[in-house]
Amino acid sequence: MLTSEQLAQLDWVKTEGMMPVIVQHSVSGEVLMHGYMDQAALAKTCSEGNVTFFSRTKQRLWTKGETSGHFLRVVSITPDCDNDTLLVLADPIGPTCHRGTSSCFSPAAPDWVFLHQLEQLLASRKSADPASSYTAQLYASGTKRIAQKVGEEGVETALAATVNDRHELTNEASDLLYHLLVLLQDQDLDLSAIINNLRARHK
Repeated sequence: MLTSEQLAQLDWVKTEGMMPVIVQHSVSGEVLMHGYMDQAALAKTCSEGNVTFFSRTKQRLWTKGETSGHFLRVVSITPDCDNDTLLVLADPIGPTCHRGTSSCFSPAAPDWVFLHQLEQLLASRKSADPASSYTAQLYASGTKRIAQKVGEEGVETALAATVNDRHELTNEASDLLYHLLVLLQDQDLDLSAIINNLRARHK
């Protein structure tokens, strides 16, 4: 959350008491929605951990998900360089938009959001009938077989690179990434764990 120093530096006068807020998915980077917070909304967001706005139509504090259950769980809050806009990284519980889409700006998501969506799809196949898909068959074959496939695809990716076959490299790298995501799901890990690890290494 915000430090006491950051809170003190927020320019509520410049924003006339209503701070613009951009909410972004903490893992995929997808921009989920935009809203406004007054000081009370920000205080409630920080204390309860769910994104709360000041609704200009309702003229009251409004916690996203208070009726739908689709809350936005706060991961971090960062002010911009002028201290007059806030960026909230959040983990959404369910779709963000009232239309049932992941973002109020859908379908204008960056390409890498697909990785997060693929991860969710692969997770949904863990308990599926093995006859229903190749992914379900992989899970049923066990960790050893999944790990073996990651190793095989890693070697094939490296071989494609050594002979400068860009087409084959693209295909093999795609297979490697797919099988790696399956392995991570098999081990109950997700992209957020990898991203947090990378952040810690490169601070």
